[in-house]
Amino acid sequence: MGLKFKTMSEQYNIRVNSEVGELEAVILHKPGKEVENMKPENANRALYSDILNIEVANQEYAQFKGALDKITTTFELQDLLKDVLERKDVREDLLKDIIQSEEIYGDCDIISSLTNEELSKKLIEGVKMNKNTLTKYLMDDRYSLKPLYNFFFMRDASMSFGNAALIGKMANSVRDREALIMDYVLQNHPQIQAKTYNPNLFEGAKNIHVEGGDVLIPREDILLIGMGLRTNSEAIDYIINELNAQHISKHIIIQQLPKSPESFIHLDMVFTLLDNDKCMAYEPLITQQNQYKTIHIELEEGQTISIKEEQNIPTALKNLGMDLEVISCGGKTDQWTQDREQWHSGANFFAFAPGKVIGYARNSHTIEEMNKHGFDIITAKDVASEIKNVEDYKNCVVTIEGSELARGGGGARCMTMPIRRKPIL
Repeated sequence: MGLKFKTMSEQYNIRVNSEVGELEAVILHKPGKEVENMKPENANRALYSDILNIEVANQEYAQFKGALDKITTTFELQDLLKDVLERKDVREDLLKDIIQSEEIYGDCDIISSLTNEELSKKLIEGVKMNKNTLTKYLMDDRYSLKPLYNFFFMRDASMSFGNAALIGKMANSVRDREALIMDYVLQNHPQIQAKTYNPNLFEGAKNIHVEGGDVLIPREDILLIGMGLRTNSEAIDYIINELNAQHISKHIIIQQLPKSPESFIHLDMVFTLLDNDKCMAYEPLITQQNQYKTIHIELEEGQTISIKEEQNIPTALKNLGMDLEVISCGGKTDQWTQDREQWHSGANFFAFAPGKVIGYARNSHTIEEMNKHGFDIITAKDVASEIKNVEDYKNCVVTIEGSELARGGGGARCMTMPIRRKPIL
């Protein structure tokens, strides 16, 4: 592990069989003008609880990416998008799909006239509406092609597992273009080119919702899926059918999630893997008795052979040979603190190697609890500036400031789309 350099000859085809295997390549997206294009009255429609100060958010993002640049190979989504737009056929097909799906025929000439570099930005930042008709003049919308406010949460629009990627079927139409862009990037970029499963093309797609924050990989033969506000049972059935069609044996653990408050939108907001034998959990939902079910589905050689209820996620994983030490989000002593830190993505850690993770410093009680369990605390600034080296630590949590990024409703895992990890030995 150490500073990585990309060359156009290197291939990073998808290979992700765990949550904690040493990270070899990851896709990120720096929050940009799309976030600045939000105003208070449309923040809720954009799925934010508040508007962000983009200057501060970018300072925090710089810490995050700066640390990861010293650890692994990072790709910026906009650069990947620009690369695939260089292919005329791909550019034409992508624009055709966007124009049809978002019904922006009136302004398609403006969009089509953009250079590849401009287009790679505008497909994310948005394109202002040409108010050249009375109907458009009277519309409240400012944009014909709306900004993708949430795209810096890279995890949701696509998710890697095994040697393929599952494209998100977003629960909110404001995010549909994110999934479309990721599908085109992953299938057409010369350094990545991935097989994709795309429920958006499925006959029953209108009934399916699945986002990457709900899909975790504890081990190569186990999928852990949250079922709640953003991922439904129909999507899980779609995944099961795809796996059965390929005769892939798998244990699938389903965790029901509350549909409110909004901080429970994805499973990785209440549970993430930190090491081969450690996890972070919001315990009132994950380990304590409550009304939300944990269901274990076993697939073997093309058949669903059993569906049964389990006590909770740690118990289900222990029964499969993964005995996890549970570290409590917000600490052990006060549920008020647990609730507060879970709200600010306190359970949403991203592992870049076994026992080495990155997350928000603002969740001080969670960080203190991790320290009690053997994690050294180092800052992303120190890693980025090479004052600290993650290889010098057995277990560590790299902390980034998160006063603004957290307002978008996600943490370090949300902001990453890993495409390759080393196998767990």
